[in-house]
Amino acid sequence: MAELFDLREIEERVVLAAVSTQEGEAAASSLDELEELARTAGAVCVAKVVQNRESIHPGTYLGKGKLDEVKELVWELGATGVICDDELSPAQLKNLEEALDTKVMDRTMVILDIFASRAHTREGKIQVELAQLRYRAARLVGMRASLSRLGGGIGTRGPGEKKLEMDRRLIHQRIGQLKGELEDVKRHREVTRQQREKNYTMTAAIVGYTNAGKSTLLNRLTGAGILAEDKLFATLDPTTRSYTLTNGQQILLTDTVGFIRKLPHHLIEAFRSTLEEARYSDIILHVVDCSNPQMDMQMHVVRETLRELQIVDKTTVTVFNKIDRVREMAAAKGISESAMVPRDFDADYQVKISARTGEGLKELGEILENIIRARRVFLKKTYPYAQAGRIQTIRKYGQLLKEEYGEDGIRVEAYVPAELFGELWKS
Repeated sequence: MAELFDLREIEERVVLAAVSTQEGEAAASSLDELEELARTAGAVCVAKVVQNRESIHPGTYLGKGKLDEVKELVWELGATGVICDDELSPAQLKNLEEALDTKVMDRTMVILDIFASRAHTREGKIQVELAQLRYRAARLVGMRASLSRLGGGIGTRGPGEKKLEMDRRLIHQRIGQLKGELEDVKRHREVTRQQREKNYTMTAAIVGYTNAGKSTLLNRLTGAGILAEDKLFATLDPTTRSYTLTNGQQILLTDTVGFIRKLPHHLIEAFRSTLEEARYSDIILHVVDCSNPQMDMQMHVVRETLRELQIVDKTTVTVFNKIDRVREMAAAKGISESAMVPRDFDADYQVKISARTGEGLKELGEILENIIRARRVFLKKTYPYAQAGRIQTIRKYGQLLKEEYGEDGIRVEAYVPAELFGELWKS
């Protein structure tokens, strides 16, 4: 009789560890987020450990006493690994694995793993691989035993060093190759962007903390049909769709990758080309999950990341999403809805919506109409019938308010792009 094998994947059971260097619940909430990241990556959290220290231990991340506690938890609970809530140095990674005798990962490793599973477009895959290689390149040092062709012991240093150098060289070669491919993608994106400018179409980038509801909003407005799950980084690849407002004006909406606290710098660097859509957009739609207790922190993370990417001086609309949940929470607590949603003084406009139910989307549309109108120039002119084609140009690129046919020609009132005004004004 043929032997049967269980082909099911082994479930990862992990212990989460964090170091708190300040008072408050910052470490606990960050650890909750790490648990969500681990769940998204396919692991199950079996225990959480927080150590209060003045600073992170430079050699082992955790102090000796806490290390012993974590090691005991790993053994008792049958954990297959430990995930630390910060990016570990190569030395910390090596020392922790030796001290705990189990697989050790850090927050960056988990995020990269999620990104790798969620990237579907050529650009997304290039960016993820680039980020992974940059991460690994810094961690080749100190791994000589595993990199050596002969194993450990006397006489193995030479081959180990050669293997290390070869791996480093191959990684840097691949990084150079990926950078070249990313430049090709960037040039293609630039051509697309120039084409949009020729069409005088305004653009809005949808940004926000991961799982704030950006993709749900884009789907609701445009019927984009992109994946929208209640998971962190459910969407990775950018999607651009055209949205027609009630006054007939069109605007391009781009969904971008979600931000998260402690987002590694090399990850931001790798996704810079994607996030350039936000840099070149006319409007920033900052989607906020106003039902999340960590809303203020999440808003701060998004603002700081945008600042780091030099995305400043943009017309910003703060979109407080999931207002239906807030209403339920406020009723349960016996407080007003407005008490739970603060005013964002850093934004030019703000609106409360529910992307799931459609509540508030009409008001959001009106805000976008007002922004577009403020960027347009008012045109009042009578065109002779021989220039009737100008009316079609206005209709295509601007907002036609009035169109009257008289003996002397066609009298129009419209809002048009400033770049077109001179041409349209000429007789």
